[in-house]
Amino acid sequence: MYGSLNRLRNDCLETTEKMTNQQDTPAEDGAVEHIGPTHSGFVALIGPTNAGKSTLVNRLVGAKVSIVSHKVQTTRAIVRGIAIHNNAQIVFMDTPGIFKPRRRLDRAMVTSAWGGAKDADLIVLLIDSERGLRGDAEAILEGLKEVPQRKVMLLNKIDRVRREDLLALAAAANEKIAFDKTFMISAENGSGCDDVMDYLAKTLPEGPWYYPEDQISDLPMRQLAAEITREKLFLRLHQELPYSSHVETEKWEERKDGSVRIEQVIYVERESQKKIALGKGGEAIKSISTASRKELSEILEQPVHLFLFVKVRENWGDDPERFREMGLDFPR
Repeated sequence: MYGSLNRLRNDCLETTEKMTNQQDTPAEDGAVEHIGPTHSGFVALIGPTNAGKSTLVNRLVGAKVSIVSHKVQTTRAIVRGIAIHNNAQIVFMDTPGIFKPRRRLDRAMVTSAWGGAKDADLIVLLIDSERGLRGDAEAILEGLKEVPQRKVMLLNKIDRVRREDLLALAAAANEKIAFDKTFMISAENGSGCDDVMDYLAKTLPEGPWYYPEDQISDLPMRQLAAEITREKLFLRLHQELPYSSHVETEKWEERKDGSVRIEQVIYVERESQKKIALGKGGEAIKSISTASRKELSEILEQPVHLFLFVKVRENWGDDPERFREMGLDFPR
């Protein structure tokens, strides 16, 4: 896992002191001048799988920091997206979806999600309005009763549900837990998201910012590149390729011509899965590579030469090193 937030706060202390000094000086060259005290804090975004957490984080940050696909449990470890709103720096922690774990990887992901919630300054529960409180949502509400932090609930996908049903859902959830605030939003089109940002900006504690003003994530670029390729893999093969596949960036070479050469390995558990990932005549892997290379070039703002390889690694879900690569603790 990324480690405790207390350690992260200490690691950021030197940076925040420099930033505080910068904030006390007049703005130059179009920089934003901060008037009045600054606010900052960590907001854990939790919820059932496929509730729209990653879509929401990308929306609130204003850039892609977390991958999105139709496949459940796409997010495996905590991803931090950093947003500036008014005088506040809001660090969103996009956690894995919470569900009933069946495998070792499932247990690690759920533990990571609850750990993120317990370390945060404020917890935001995202509920899919279409699914309501059925299944995992009910269990999450029970678990939140043991967490002392302030809690906010967002009902997502409100454009697909009747208003009276939304009001009934909000009332039912607040009967179980007294949320400080309930918002109705659409992460897809942004409806209601400005109100959420206004609330978080004024609710988080006063204090210096934890990250430079232009930083939008703390995810290393090598890992973000691997996540983007994993997203394209799931988007291309989500109905064919099992959930147990993993991408690692093995080589990153900045070239003299301004381009970057990236070599990545897609790990699967069986030879039959390797054939699916490659596709007939290599069609699938070429499509995945093209889509990933295009997005990486846009993010890096430089030409990207991407080389993908598919390897079979049986039972990689029981390998502690793979968990560390993903930023997860290995459950015994």
